[in-house]
Amino acid sequence: MNNARRTPRHVRAKLLLLALAGYFLVPVWWLIVASTKNAEGLFAGTGTLWFNGFHLFDNLTDLFTYNNGEYLRWLGNSVLYAFAGGIGCTVVSVLAGYGFAKFHFRGRNLVFAMVLGSVMVPLTALVIPTFVLMSNVGLIDTVWAVILPSLLSPFAVYLMRVYAGASIPDELLDAARIDGAGEFRTFWRVALPLMRPGVITVMLLSIVSTWNNFFLPLTVLSSSKLYPLTVGIGLWEQLASGNNGGGQSLWNLIVVGSLVSIIPLIIAFLTLQKYWQGGLAVGSLK
Repeated sequence: MNNARRTPRHVRAKLLLLALAGYFLVPVWWLIVASTKNAEGLFAGTGTLWFNGFHLFDNLTDLFTYNNGEYLRWLGNSVLYAFAGGIGCTVVSVLAGYGFAKFHFRGRNLVFAMVLGSVMVPLTALVIPTFVLMSNVGLIDTVWAVILPSLLSPFAVYLMRVYAGASIPDELLDAARIDGAGEFRTFWRVALPLMRPGVITVMLLSIVSTWNNFFLPLTVLSSSKLYPLTVGIGLWEQLASGNNGGGQSLWNLIVVGSLVSIIPLIIAFLTLQKYWQGGLAVGSLK
């Protein structure tokens, strides 16, 4: 009787998971299929979710050579912004979170409350103040106008503060100090290995957030040579919507360019995911 009652519930759970998987995978499947079609096949209106010829390599060639290879330049800009901003944000967040969790200083709760409150502020609301600030220091239309604001993430600081407080016993830090280790060595050799899964999580979230950032680069950059992929593809969409003699071919480049743009993120996730479960106590007992 118990097995008979559990089976329908088990089946319903699997069907729900399959429906959710399909909801997320169908757009990706459409993007893959559409990237293999030429301009005529993309707008044919038949076989939307299935292949109609295979022109992927031709599309990639057109993508990388269009307008003197500006897509490759945008791709390099996105890599620079995402990894410089992501790694920098990780360093700042880890140090700040560890400091809030393990050091007692006057005004700590007040400062952390301000950090926590800033999580509620939408990022789009900070773009105009950021533009004014960057304009006052002469950094508008430079790579620093994108990288520097990406170094600060209140949510990442909050996440690392919670993770450091839960994963690093105070007794372990006290033992390291008694053995003669300084604060920097204690952090590097004892605390950081314990925080590795949280560090990788913050790094991935920061890289993805900076990679997908659209409004900030659009506001602070005026030269198309400095555009990331998000703004560059948006520029192509405006040109394609204008139908200036090449709308269909541009839409074809937009589709295959969108497919290529997600590949670095997939590589980053596959490369870093193994560190989420490893190294929880590596080095802490030496």
